[in-house]
Amino acid sequence: MNYNLNQASAKEARKLPALASLRKLVSIISGERHNIVIAFSAIFLNAGLSLLGPYMVGYTIDKYVQTKNYHGVLIFAGILLAMYLVAFIVNYAQMRMMGGIGQRMLFSLRNSIFNKLQDLPLDFFNQNKAGDLISRINNDTDKVNQFFSQSLMQFIGSLITMTGAGILLLIINLPLGLAAMSPALILWIFTRGISPWVRRRNEASLKSLGNLSAEIQESLANFRVVIAFNRRDYFRRRFEEANGENYKRSVQAGIANNMLSPFYSFASNVGQLIVLALGIWFIIKGYFSIGLLISFISYISSFYNPLRQMAALWANFQLALAAWDRISLLLSFENNLKIIPASNEVSSSSCINFANVSFTYPNGKEVLHKVSFNLQKGRTYAFVGPTGGGKTTTASLIARLYDATKGTIFLNGRDIRSYTPCERASKIGFILQEPILFSGTVRDNLLYGNPDCSGLTGDQLGKALEDAKLSGLLKRFDKGLDTPIQMTGDGISLGQKQLISFMRAILRKPELLILDEATANIDTVTEHQLEEIMENLPSSTTRVIIAHRLNTIENADEIFFVNSGKIIPAGSFSEAINLLMHGKVES
Repeated sequence: MNYNLNQASAKEARKLPALASLRKLVSIISGERHNIVIAFSAIFLNAGLSLLGPYMVGYTIDKYVQTKNYHGVLIFAGILLAMYLVAFIVNYAQMRMMGGIGQRMLFSLRNSIFNKLQDLPLDFFNQNKAGDLISRINNDTDKVNQFFSQSLMQFIGSLITMTGAGILLLIINLPLGLAAMSPALILWIFTRGISPWVRRRNEASLKSLGNLSAEIQESLANFRVVIAFNRRDYFRRRFEEANGENYKRSVQAGIANNMLSPFYSFASNVGQLIVLALGIWFIIKGYFSIGLLISFISYISSFYNPLRQMAALWANFQLALAAWDRISLLLSFENNLKIIPASNEVSSSSCINFANVSFTYPNGKEVLHKVSFNLQKGRTYAFVGPTGGGKTTTASLIARLYDATKGTIFLNGRDIRSYTPCERASKIGFILQEPILFSGTVRDNLLYGNPDCSGLTGDQLGKALEDAKLSGLLKRFDKGLDTPIQMTGDGISLGQKQLISFMRAILRKPELLILDEATANIDTVTEHQLEEIMENLPSSTTRVIIAHRLNTIENADEIFFVNSGKIIPAGSFSEAINLLMHGKVES
């Protein structure tokens, strides 16, 4: 399955019309319905009070100012002050409420993305850069949060105010209202035409930011190699290229986002000129009073000022939609390692059985072609062959890190696809050449993913290590179980990290133990000690050893040569040497 986020079809995440996209965004905070209703009520109240103000001003001018009734002026001035105070309080409360909704949405959205990443298969992470995924979790979700917490209510409030002002303009005087709002029609057509282009510019900017984050993450992760080979120039050049691309895309997005504002300001000025010119003419003809003209001009401002605000908010909206497209595309992926219904488990002496298995990586060549073999319980098997021959792929298929493209793999006589991840992990232990550890202590890493030992005290864990003959390895660490593990720096050696990975796998007491070049970073004495520990495993434990060299698998019960899409059984060590000597296989 193609999991590449940059190559995925755009049809999976877009391109919806603006209102449909807005509904899609709002669906994220559907759990905040009660608070949103209150916030919307506050917006309507605030907009209503704002729209009532110009009418009261015009009424006061016509009724009290022109008649020099200053007592009435003071009364209405007090009423207006009270209205504006209420509007201020309501607006403040609404902004605080939306800020809380936005933060809760951000928390929930990041959890959803991270949980989705936890659910996706290894294939997804092979096709995407970690830095880009980090950018989607941090930057893209923050763009959506800013829209909800800062822009959404302003956008809706401006829309309500603009709509209300437009209705009042038409009620006061239909011809003048239509003339005054005519520039808005041109703006609407222009905005609809330019919005897809603005959105594309924002998507390109976010994508370049993700690529920049990926470049930084990868460069820092490999900085030791950069220093060792004195290739800071390479590091610098790669960063400058990514940073330059991000700069160019950000400038383009900035221009696109700010393009609407001048047009909206110009339309507002044109609208006010129309009202002023026609309004004076109406006053001369006796159709209008001065107070009504002032109210009309205020309503024109209430119509066009929100439009100007919406021009800036529209850019934020397009940016949020672009970010949401990137997020929703990630959330739309499903794990292709489906759990199929379990058939009746057949009693079998085989631990692993490959039946006509073929495998091809996405957009790659076929690695295995119609491979069949059996691994019996309690025996030790070795897979050897040249680099790129398919050894690690075979081990990954045994552990169901991938599914076979064709054919079936059986674990204990049952289709491996019918096991849940927990069931499969409890039966299979996998020790990689590059150990995967986490920040914490040796104890934390030994207990990781081991529910049977997670509740053990220090003494109980020490006893479990002693029973597994692992206590000797623990002495290699200065502070024993409390030795700190750091992801950065030189806290412990690569060999020590491999020992922790080995101990963690043995503690789980797996039915099948896979060692993928697991002793490559360990000295000969320690390797011999590990072999003795593995001999202490239950007699039913099946061992699968992946190796490049024959001298690391002398004690294997059976050896398989892996190369060119084939897995050839070679028998015992001496038989394998004989095949190799006669050129029947390649090592």
